[in-house]
Amino acid sequence: MSYKFKRIFVIVADSVGIGYEPDADQYFNAGQNDVGSNTIVHISEKMRDGRGLIIPTMNAIGIADLANIRGTSKVLHPQSYVARAREESKGKDTMTGHWEMMGVYTTKPFMTFTDNGFPKELMDELEKRTGHKLIGNKAASGTEILVELGEEQMRDNSLIVYTSADSVLQIAAHEEVTGLEELYRCCEIARELCMDPRYMVGRVIARPYLGTDKTNFKRVTAHRHDLALKPPVKTVMNILEEKGLMVSCVGKIGDIFDGYGVVKTQKTSSNEDGMDKTIDEAKNHDFTGICYVNLVEFDSEYGHRRDPIGYGNCLEAFDKRLAELIENLKEDDLVIVTADHGNDPTWAGTDHTREKVPLLMYSKKFTDGRYLDERTSFADIGATILANFHLDKPDYLLGKPIEELLK
Repeated sequence: MSYKFKRIFVIVADSVGIGYEPDADQYFNAGQNDVGSNTIVHISEKMRDGRGLIIPTMNAIGIADLANIRGTSKVLHPQSYVARAREESKGKDTMTGHWEMMGVYTTKPFMTFTDNGFPKELMDELEKRTGHKLIGNKAASGTEILVELGEEQMRDNSLIVYTSADSVLQIAAHEEVTGLEELYRCCEIARELCMDPRYMVGRVIARPYLGTDKTNFKRVTAHRHDLALKPPVKTVMNILEEKGLMVSCVGKIGDIFDGYGVVKTQKTSSNEDGMDKTIDEAKNHDFTGICYVNLVEFDSEYGHRRDPIGYGNCLEAFDKRLAELIENLKEDDLVIVTADHGNDPTWAGTDHTREKVPLLMYSKKFTDGRYLDERTSFADIGATILANFHLDKPDYLLGKPIEELLK
């Protein structure tokens, strides 16, 4: 069967929002609502004494049409369409954003425990079931809590439990003291306990680390393991899988969907590793379907840590790798660069920000690329994918195809 695009690459630049949502007054960071947040614009204003971001690849495909990003300029971009997309679901977390891209409407935000940690009754039961003493139980940076508690964890073979502004329960333990399998076992218990509606977090995350003391502890990202809730309905990914099409997942996508609808998955250790694997898919793998990619470091390393300069440098590094990917695309490939929420590093607190996301849509087939009107749902990505592969979208899934891409 003939399709306009044989391969569609969806790259989620995790947390690269592009302006606050109309309902941002209902979402808060440290007592301040998210009205006024704009991740990429505010980063650009912090870079290089006002010179802005150096992102020539994204500039060439039209990102300046979407916002006043310092360092960019409006250009003609016939091979790319650009738009902003609003989130229809309730929430501003990783799972809500990614699930909506694949058509799922989330009506209630997942629970967070940022202010006071997890309830005592949950911690008592987790301690009893795992057989390990629990330490931490607060919101913290994943690297800073290792400095604070890593040596104690190694000494007592305890478990460091912590959370963030996202809907997560994270457990850190030393790979060589506690062991990976034991850490994963304990996280399975935590996932089971957190199915209780009182503690319903989106993800339980195993966070192994190595090192000898607090001066050299390092998280082993490649051995991170997310235990997420399964989407409540079949998604675009399931429909593709059932029709024998490829759903190749790079980064934490497979974990976000709990393997549901995933054909192939590759974990990554960094954005660079994620782009290495994505470029390898483009160069060396002849498939029909999608390659769905998450690049988490924008969010985990710079957004939550409120580091706009580091975030900006990360965007510039990604821009170079995006150019490399584009060089290796075939005539019938489509690339969509987007995000799952915002995380404005200039904003109050350390939480995500309720923001629109960019849609940068590039193909060598396009000849009339331009700015498009704002989309009302992230799910238009998934709806476009189904339409491209001549597949019907069930009524229970959100989204409308971006018709300009399929003409």
